Amino acid sequence: MTAIELRGVTKRYHRRGLFGSRSVTALHDLDLTVQSGEVFGFLGPNGAGKSTTIDILLDYAAPTEGSVRVLGRDVATESTAVRQRVGVLPDGYGPIGERTGREHVTFAIDAKDADDDPDDLIERVGMRGPDTYPVSEYSKGMVQRLMLAVALVGEPDLLVLDEPSTGLDPNGARTMRRIVREENERGATVFFSSHIMEQVEAVCDRVAILDGGELVTVDTIDALRASTGGSSTVTIELSSVPDDTVARVRSLEGVTGLKTDGSTVVVACDDATKAAVIAAFYDSTADVRNVTTDETSLEELFESYTRGVAQ
Repeated sequence: MTAIELRGVTKRYHRRGLFGSRSVTALHDLDLTVQSGEVFGFLGPNGAGKSTTIDILLDYAAPTEGSVRVLGRDVATESTAVRQRVGVLPDGYGPIGERTGREHVTFAIDAKDADDDPDDLIERVGMRGPDTYPVSEYSKGMVQRLMLAVALVGEPDLLVLDEPSTGLDPNGARTMRRIVREENERGATVFFSSHIMEQVEAVCDRVAILDGGELVTVDTIDALRASTGGSSTVTIELSSVPDDTVARVRSLEGVTGLKTDGSTVVVACDDATKAAVIAAFYDSTADVRNVTTDETSLEELFESYTRGVAQ
């Protein structure tokens, strides 16, 4: 079964200005399919139409043309049933009022008529303690953790995460990635929109790049990089070098060499192994301070597609 299916989706807005009204096309004839069980990355520059696409997926906005199906249901006619099976971490929206974090999680459980234990969800996202404070006292990172807990209510079949790393420190980002993998292993599909390329590369099976309201490519990262061929050298700067992670990376298939220099690790590997190497260090006890590579990075691929260089 497909988790998300958009066919011919176009979204136009009419805006009034000093010189009259004009039509703005946010999405143009968008066809996109996300298979059940995928962790799917959704990339694009500011104004590309990513947020509009997510709003249409969740029936927060209606397409001007085209059809949208989520988890096998028509969003236009079955939006309530869809929302019961979808967990959302939105960008730019968060808890409001003087309720505590725990009260927000409990409210979400009641709204979905779920049987989750709020303490388990709060513990899972690392919010034990702050959950008793009013959300008005929360930092951006605390809000992100709380909203992730809310998104997990009811073991959703689809998680829609819009810029989930915003405001998170390295530990929070590591927790988020771990939860994405756990939910995917449980069977959930994850739709992951982010501008942080390392996060996308560490967790996503395939990526779509949107630019100017049009889909310019959909493929695995390895396939997008295939034109470069050969091997990679990945240089990772860390707060410290965990011996157990070094040993694990050495044993990865495709790793042909590894050396350490102070708090820097240099790994020679096949292109297809690069994502696993980076993910291993992001999931270690050390903080990753910088990652560089001598082959085409996801960020460089992204830039080439959004500048119209790649075809």
